[in-house]
Amino acid sequence: MNLVIDVGNTFAKVALFEDANIIYQDVFSKKEILLKLLEIHKKHKINRAIISSVANLSTNQLVEIRQIFPIHELSATSKVPFKNAYATPKTLGVDRIALAAAAFVQYPKKNVLVVDAGTCITFDFIDANGSYLGGAISPGLEMRFKAMHTFTDKLPHLKKSENINLIGNSTETSMQSGVVNGLTAEINGIIQRYKSKYQKLTVVLTGGDTYFLANQLKNSIFANPNFLLEGLNSILIHNCKDD
Repeated sequence: MNLVIDVGNTFAKVALFEDANIIYQDVFSKKEILLKLLEIHKKHKINRAIISSVANLSTNQLVEIRQIFPIHELSATSKVPFKNAYATPKTLGVDRIALAAAAFVQYPKKNVLVVDAGTCITFDFIDANGSYLGGAISPGLEMRFKAMHTFTDKLPHLKKSENINLIGNSTETSMQSGVVNGLTAEINGIIQRYKSKYQKLTVVLTGGDTYFLANQLKNSIFANPNFLLEGLNSILIHNCKDD
C-alpha cells in the first residue's frame, strides 16, 4: 500500500493507494500531521510513502516522519516518468512535477494541458511525445479578491460566490463579476490558444476550485480534484521500480 502526503502552507492532504486506486484520503491541519500519520501507521500496512512540499515542514517534523515510514521526498532530482524539457528544471515546483507525471501516466501519447486552480492558477503542458514543456502561472481566485482589497482603500475582501452575473449592479457584485468572469475568460482563452496549436488536446482541471470553475468553463474538460495525489503516487511507483 502506498501513502501519498501533500503538505501545503496550512493543510496537509494524504491518500492511501492500492495500485492506482485511492482507498482512503483525508485533509487536516499541518500542525496535526505527526499525530495523523501515526494513526494511519497503526491502522494500515504502508509499504512505501512519498511527501511533497517538504519546505512547509520543520526539520524536526520531517525527521519524525522519516522514523515512521520509509519515505521518498519529492524534489527536482526525483526520477520522473516523463521527459522534463523545462528550461530551469531545478526551479520547477513539486506540485507541477506531480501534475505532469499524472498527465503522462493517465493520458499517454496525448497532448495534455493541466489547469490547477489553487492559490495560483498553473497551466502545465505535456506533448504527445511525453515531454513536459512548461506552462504559465497566474493569480488564483482568492488571491485576486485579496489583491483588490489590499491595494485599494475601500474595496472589501470578498469570497467567491456561486451566482455570478455578467453585469454587476453593486461594488460587491461588480468585483465578483470581474474576478470570476475574468478568470474563466482567461482559462477559456488559454485553452483555445493551446487547441489552435495542438490537435486533440486533453484538458484536466484540478485543485481546490475544481468544481466551482468547472461549472463556469465552456470548454470540454476532465475535472479531477485528486490529480496531484495521483501524480505523486505515479512518481512513487516510478522511483521504486528497481527496489
